[in-house]
Amino acid sequence: MRRSVAYPLAVLAAAGSTVVVAGPASAHGYVSSPPSRQALCAQGAVKDCGPIQFEPQSVEGPKGLKSCNGGLSQFAVLADESRAWPAKSVGTTVPFSWTFTARHRTSNWQYFVGGTLVGTFDGGNQQPASVVTHQLDLSRFPGKRTVLAVWNIGDTAAAFYSCIDLNIGGGSGGTPAPAPTTAPTTAPTTAPKPTTAPTAKPTTAPTAKPTAGTPASGAAWAPGVTYRTGTVVTYDGARYRCRQSHTAIRSWEPSPYTLALWLPL
Repeated sequence: MRRSVAYPLAVLAAAGSTVVVAGPASAHGYVSSPPSRQALCAQGAVKDCGPIQFEPQSVEGPKGLKSCNGGLSQFAVLADESRAWPAKSVGTTVPFSWTFTARHRTSNWQYFVGGTLVGTFDGGNQQPASVVTHQLDLSRFPGKRTVLAVWNIGDTAAAFYSCIDLNIGGGSGGTPAPAPTTAPTTAPTTAPKPTTAPTAKPTTAPTAKPTAGTPASGAAWAPGVTYRTGTVVTYDGARYRCRQSHTAIRSWEPSPYTLALWLPL
């Protein structure tokens, strides 16, 4: 399968297959919500991730692996458990959203916890939408867990891998304090009336400058910039609104091919 990324990658070939040199095409896909490890790296929420921060969509390996980095040495940081990956607190039923930058025909999506298959969603060997969300019941796995999400491609031997760290059910394990059984019977004494608020208007606060890496709405799109949901940019003479917060890389320019990230206006 021909594919391209923001810069050259080591080529992964299945056993017995011919090594294929990566060629110009588009990127692929990853779990963006709850944020996968590669999403956290791309957002800058986890630092010093190496190459994966520039191409979170590229964790591609042969089908059947159980690794967060898809067997790719350049993305080995994703399988490094010593990184203390932040775990997002969620309920017991969790929506997982995939962002696709190249919508390959799909065999299915699979989800694993500790090597146990907990959910399979059929792709019908069809091209998926730009964003696909699955609801997964994780009530059997309370506490801090790592979910391995796998996107199995329908017309190749490849799959894409994402690991998501969660605190399922809140993960506190504590018992909430009981609510009071009896409402207070004594009415509170009449509170004194507040003194008259000053009538003078506050002085006008200076206009806040955008923080570094966060553009003002309406600015031209640029790689390396962090865009928040709702931000409007201009690109190639058109205006687009950001649909998902992300840090932009080349090949994620607003266009009809990145509808998961940008909505034309």
